[in-house]
Amino acid sequence: MKNSCHMMCQREEVTEESLQCCRPSVPDPPSLPLSSPPPPAAMQINPAYVESAVVLAMVLCVHTAVWNQHSWCIVALFIQAFYVQHKWDRLLRAGGAVFQFRPSANSGIVPASMVMPLLGLVLKEKCSASGNVYFERFSMVVTITGMMLALFLSLIALGITRPVPTNTCVIAGMAGSAILYTTKQTLTVSEVIEVLEVLLIFVYLSLIVLYLLPRSFTPGEALLIVGGISLIVNQLIKRSLNLAEVKGDPVNYFLPVIVVGSLLLGVFFALLFCFMESETWVSSLFFHMMTAVLGLGILMPWLSLFIGRHPLMWLLDFLTLNDRRLCLLGYWLFLVAVATCVVLHQNYQRQSGSKKHQASTIVRKYFHLIVVATYVPGLIYDRQLLHVASVGCLAVFLFLEYVRYFRIMPFGQLLRQLLTLFLDERDSGPLILTHVYLLIGMSLPLWLFPGPCAPHGVLPGAGGLVPYAGVLAVGVGDTVASIFGSTMGEIRWPGTKKTMEGTATSIFAQIIAVAMFLIFDGSINLNSTYSWIVGSISLVAMLEAYTSQIDNLLLPLYLFILLQL
Repeated sequence: MKNSCHMMCQREEVTEESLQCCRPSVPDPPSLPLSSPPPPAAMQINPAYVESAVVLAMVLCVHTAVWNQHSWCIVALFIQAFYVQHKWDRLLRAGGAVFQFRPSANSGIVPASMVMPLLGLVLKEKCSASGNVYFERFSMVVTITGMMLALFLSLIALGITRPVPTNTCVIAGMAGSAILYTTKQTLTVSEVIEVLEVLLIFVYLSLIVLYLLPRSFTPGEALLIVGGISLIVNQLIKRSLNLAEVKGDPVNYFLPVIVVGSLLLGVFFALLFCFMESETWVSSLFFHMMTAVLGLGILMPWLSLFIGRHPLMWLLDFLTLNDRRLCLLGYWLFLVAVATCVVLHQNYQRQSGSKKHQASTIVRKYFHLIVVATYVPGLIYDRQLLHVASVGCLAVFLFLEYVRYFRIMPFGQLLRQLLTLFLDERDSGPLILTHVYLLIGMSLPLWLFPGPCAPHGVLPGAGGLVPYAGVLAVGVGDTVASIFGSTMGEIRWPGTKKTMEGTATSIFAQIIAVAMFLIFDGSINLNSTYSWIVGSISLVAMLEAYTSQIDNLLLPLYLFILLQL
């Protein structure tokens, strides 16, 4: 047989038999066992399951300190959200979702669904202890509103799932029945109407935002962001219709007016520029004129109704109240110049022939350090000034993002070139929101606290660290975890790219930061709550390691909730 094959190969006869013979002999592969051993268990861990377990641990921690008629509804909401997240993740992988959500991330229903109900629960406990009945009722409305928004989003997910998941629908029906029964027992008719108003605003805003901004949010991020905006819009309209009941610090009215004004500006021009070109001088001039009309003709008079004075005159008196505020403003302007120099320097390196087309993680964390250097002196010396400055910075960031997104002349294209260097995987949609998320995450604890239910003077226990929740979770923890994890980390958490070394150094750095705040801020008195603080920081650090959502939003809110207890 071998000789015949050799003769055919010599004659170059192209037949099936010759092809079989002339192929080089390859030894047979070793026989494999019929059933290969499964991969290690660590490789099979789903990060979404660990993320849900961490959120469940936080929910149980809250319920160990606060338990009322809403607590068991939140537990039921968590169970149904866990089942719904599995179905929605399957929809996202199969491309069966109605809107285009942010890729390379799970749905995030579980962590987002728990934020608003838990926040209302802990605020209700604080207001009940201080005897503030009005804000105690408002906290109950926040709790029920958060549960209703999460339930509505879950029903949408179940409605578009094919085939319809029977077991999940049963669990969602039981959770919805519990929530509706508790709503009927605890809220008045006017409060139920208020919840329905927020739900209606949420529906319309979700349709507009998800249609105009595809791939910018996950379902959980849309729930968190659009739900919060819907609540702010409803409260601002309610207070505008009842000006006789308006009272409190004028500082607290700047944020809702700025949010509503920015929302109106964005929706108006997004719809307008669907029908006309935005990159012309005529369109740019019209954009700036309409922005001035909205700011000077609508927002300024609207704000003056709440504070009782012209906003610009009030702001001038507020900023020049003492020399300390002027020094802080000068220091912050210096940091703004430093951040601008970092942006220009990185873009100059890219244009000068460097092969590096994207800023590294360490370079992006420079801005986290600059923000920490901005917020810590403000939290220690003048929190009201920091509150107003952060709201003003939010307005500037949103305006510049509109200019970049619509390519408004003369700076629209320049901003596109400067900011594209600092994009990461979370900026997959048409908007660049990383810097806005960073500002909001650092400011949320400050905007929510001190509230009307907070005690004055020295704050006992972990409550003294509540305004620092954003600095700890995002400014210190997330920054240190990213830097040390990317440079020195070797042991990865199962199922993620995050490292155990990064998480450990994050916890250690936050503990050191707490010690530094104790030294420089005399309003903090931790008493014997060190173990609770360390446990809260550790849980939030584990959430940072496993979540694929916007950690700049989630981490400060969860740390804020835990430190309130």
